[in-house]
Amino acid sequence: MWRFLKVGGRSHFPLSCALRIRSLLHLPRSFSCVCVVVDVADGERVDTSKPGFIHPAAIVHPNAVIGQGVSIGPFCSVSSSAKLGNGCQLYPGSHVFGSTELGDNCMLMTGAIVGDDYPGCTIIGSNNRIGYHAVIGVKCQDMKYKPKDECFLEVGHNNDIREHTSIHRSSKSTDRTVIGSGNFIMGSCHIAHDCKIGNNNIFANNTLLAGHVEVEDYVHTAGATVVHQFCHLGSFAFLGGGSVVSQDVPKYMMVSGERAELRGLNLVGLTRYGFSIAEIRSLRTAYRKIFMCIDANAGSFEERLAEVEQHGNLVHVPAVRAMLQSIRNSFAEDRRGICKFRQWNVS
Repeated sequence: MWRFLKVGGRSHFPLSCALRIRSLLHLPRSFSCVCVVVDVADGERVDTSKPGFIHPAAIVHPNAVIGQGVSIGPFCSVSSSAKLGNGCQLYPGSHVFGSTELGDNCMLMTGAIVGDDYPGCTIIGSNNRIGYHAVIGVKCQDMKYKPKDECFLEVGHNNDIREHTSIHRSSKSTDRTVIGSGNFIMGSCHIAHDCKIGNNNIFANNTLLAGHVEVEDYVHTAGATVVHQFCHLGSFAFLGGGSVVSQDVPKYMMVSGERAELRGLNLVGLTRYGFSIAEIRSLRTAYRKIFMCIDANAGSFEERLAEVEQHGNLVHVPAVRAMLQSIRNSFAEDRRGICKFRQWNVS
């Protein structure tokens, strides 16, 4: 049985084998492997932790930069401008295209595609897992994009991106699609061009984010959630399953519905993430004064919000101030306002 190990020189496996693999994968003549043959007895286990394990059916351009301990399975391809950090693993049939950089210990499952041959680059941090048939860092689906423009995607560290997820590059050279660190992005999610995703978020299956959506930290979406372009999702918010979110969701709040409406605070999430009882009590008081006031003389929404902003006890709580600022920011000129909330009538 034969195994191939990549080395720093330009030794090639037999020409007939190279041509056959090129033919199978429909690759250009300029795409070649750099490897040396090592004889391994049948039944003997190959230590892929050693520098540069490459399967003979993998196509790795000689100009690609490959770190130590990289494992590349059969029918993978790595482009000339790619950089693979130490300990990366490419499972069979995964591909790294264009100007793409993988940090240390990244894992591409079978069928995963990272990067594109368009101008610009895709930068993936360390310890990221990219699931089966996920497509990361390809051209955006925006009619404004011009093929000659540079486009970019930047991904942080320790993200779990599951099967069939798609994440697109930016739509213009002056912007970036950005994914933070520690996110859990479940199967069949979509993150469109120019989105800004923070840290430690959980997107359940089939969560769809349109272009220019901004998500802060610790946001949790349930399955089949759809978010309109240019919306903002505040930290610790929760979006119920099947919701269509067309306006901002302020910090700490919960929305649900076919046209999402505010349903109160995300009390489960706040408790789970260590907010104190006093903080949660203050947030509930502020929320009720703004959104659930049943006093007929309470005034308009703007007046109620201003009243809470001047409330002596509430305004000194950092979490309350953050929630109030999040609400205020949603009414800026370039923002979409907040999701609708139920009007409480006195009867």
